[in-house]
Amino acid sequence: MANPYRQERLGELIATELSDLLRTRVKDPRVGFASITRVEVSGDLRHAKIHVSVMGSPQERAETMRGLKNATGFLRHELATRIVLRYMPEIVFKLDTSIEEGTRILELIKQVEQEEQRNAHTTEVD
Repeated sequence: MANPYRQERLGELIATELSDLLRTRVKDPRVGFASITRVEVSGDLRHAKIHVSVMGSPQERAETMRGLKNATGFLRHELATRIVLRYMPEIVFKLDTSIEEGTRILELIKQVEQEEQRNAHTTEVD
């Protein structure tokens, strides 16, 4: 089992390099506004889950995830040339919806605050 600190450092390094590869080397038009939010590396350093946030409609997100899945072999090969490891982890892309969920929760909080202000205003008027 790897050192948790090493797993974290490797995850950060993979995220940095993958972000650069997505920006500069991936030419697939399906891969739109995608950003790496985090990378989880397994204890044996053989597998990495790449969490990706994608801006756009649900259809655009699905297309981007298909494009990333098709580019997995290319990206893994490019990572192997940039990062020196005995074994390059198998990479799997997962859609990260936490940003959208956070935005939705903020909107709900705003709605509750507006309702409370309206209720306080009507109470003062009565």
